[in-house]
Amino acid sequence: MTRPEFAHHWRHPALPGVDLMRARYVTYRFTRHVHEGYTLGLIESGVEEFERAGTLERAGRGSIAVVNPETVHTGQAGVPGGWTYRVLYPSVQVMADVAAELGGPRGTPSFSDAVIDDPAAAALLRAAHRAGEQGDALAASTLMRRALAHLLRHARHTPAEPAALTAEVRAARDILHARQLDPPTLEELAAATGTGPFQLLRAFRTATGLPPHAYLNQLRVRSARELLDQGLRPADVAARTGFADQAHLTRHFKRSVGVPPGAYQRGRTG
Repeated sequence: MTRPEFAHHWRHPALPGVDLMRARYVTYRFTRHVHEGYTLGLIESGVEEFERAGTLERAGRGSIAVVNPETVHTGQAGVPGGWTYRVLYPSVQVMADVAAELGGPRGTPSFSDAVIDDPAAAALLRAAHRAGEQGDALAASTLMRRALAHLLRHARHTPAEPAALTAEVRAARDILHARQLDPPTLEELAAATGTGPFQLLRAFRTATGLPPHAYLNQLRVRSARELLDQGLRPADVAARTGFADQAHLTRHFKRSVGVPPGAYQRGRTG
């Protein structure tokens, strides 16, 4: 008998800027999405498949699946029984601060390998995650920094400046940020940026990894997380972020975060 799916997402008890998740997925699939910070997933059983930078990766038991900030990726079971994992989501600032304390070069740490096989790093990450799960603030913060320091041995550093965008893509992106509640059509967006719809669609997807409508949904999910952290009810959050209703919010939120809005909010406030 297949064990049921579960997912729990919560804040790190001692480190601002770090979220935690523990989950088991079998049939659930993450659609193409991005996170502002890093995703460090320790596979405890099964296999996770995920696309990162256009390449399909497989992470098995004991390995660490790594996704850099603002990198489009997916996630699904790589074997019939699914996978179980513990995930750390440190912010860019947290990783940069740890790297700076270690005397690393200036810039944003970046992992070229999507899957890291390092038993020592895996053991530290598991211990840090368990301490965070148990609410042991001192142990969790100590072990977390040790785990991140060990993982940074696999990282390189890139300039902190974002990748260059064409003027058209930058203008389109700014419009979507400003009009989350009342977005334009693709034709209107193209006209506002002085280009054609297909030309803009190709350029936008090349630059961001997502078409404009999917990018907009990611902006809305990000805004929804901020409002949920403030204590707003999911129904009110849906209305304030441009989703048609709570069900619409829940569908897109879970595809990106892995848990529905209500469970996310309870985990972070409880």
